Amino acid sequence: MPQPNENLPPDSLGETLLMRALPQAALPYAKLARLDRPIGTWLLFWPCFWGLALAASEGNAYPPIVSLALFGFGALVMRGAGCTFNDIVDRNIDAKVARTAARPLPSGQLSLRQAWQFLLAQLAVGFLVLIQFNWLTIGLGVTSLVLVASYPFMKRFTYWPQFFLGLTFNWGALMGYTAINASLSPAALLLYAAGVFWTLGYDTIYAHQDREDDALIGVKSSALKLGRHTKLALVGFYGATLACLAGVGMLGGMSVLFWPALGVVAYHLAWQIYRLNIDDPENCLYLFRLNRDTGLIIGASILLGVF
Repeated sequence: MPQPNENLPPDSLGETLLMRALPQAALPYAKLARLDRPIGTWLLFWPCFWGLALAASEGNAYPPIVSLALFGFGALVMRGAGCTFNDIVDRNIDAKVARTAARPLPSGQLSLRQAWQFLLAQLAVGFLVLIQFNWLTIGLGVTSLVLVASYPFMKRFTYWPQFFLGLTFNWGALMGYTAINASLSPAALLLYAAGVFWTLGYDTIYAHQDREDDALIGVKSSALKLGRHTKLALVGFYGATLACLAGVGMLGGMSVLFWPALGVVAYHLAWQIYRLNIDDPENCLYLFRLNRDTGLIIGASILLGVF
């Protein structure tokens, strides 16, 4: 079994101001919720922001601050819940992978019972946030738990767990839209699809960090499936993202400012493909994290479409 040590790959080690402020006893729980690596919260929040922005733009307005705050806090809590459940399911696999061997469950920092209790607490908080919205949004939020619960098992059965992560992580685009409009539209569905393809791209990049370990222990990923064809596949994934976003612009009646902003998104995604080195874990992690900015630029594009 790999032992946690100071030479772990870069994604295994993380520190934030929050982590430094927490008492020692809380640190394993914070790591279980990935508070030491906030990138996942951003990637979960941005589709929510897009949905809110799209719905608000249809009334020539901007997303309400209260809704943004609720979705931001909800993304933090539910990302933590998803990671907690994922680590419960994958605890034996994580113990065999160098990058994940130091996580609280495989390293013995927390017991399985403590992890389950923490998961239930996070779900309770998430539910309190969810019931602040209308019934359709609540229904979508409850439905998302099916995706959250099934995702950790996908790597055992398919080479495309990254696709299922896309379905899960971008559900907030639908919820953000319905939180304002209390209905769904073709533009909202295209926005969701754009997010799914985007996640399929950036998480394939991320998965290349674990390619060798995954092959040894027998779990699947799009990185293993695509191998040296990854860059070509990313052209397809990110191209589909841009096509869906263009459809959102047309169906959503975006102003002329939306289109040059979409060009910036295209440049950002193309630059990731150009710079990718699938044999360099640090390069993969850097490009994966860069998608925090991509999500922001997409959101800004939708906001500019109001003018």
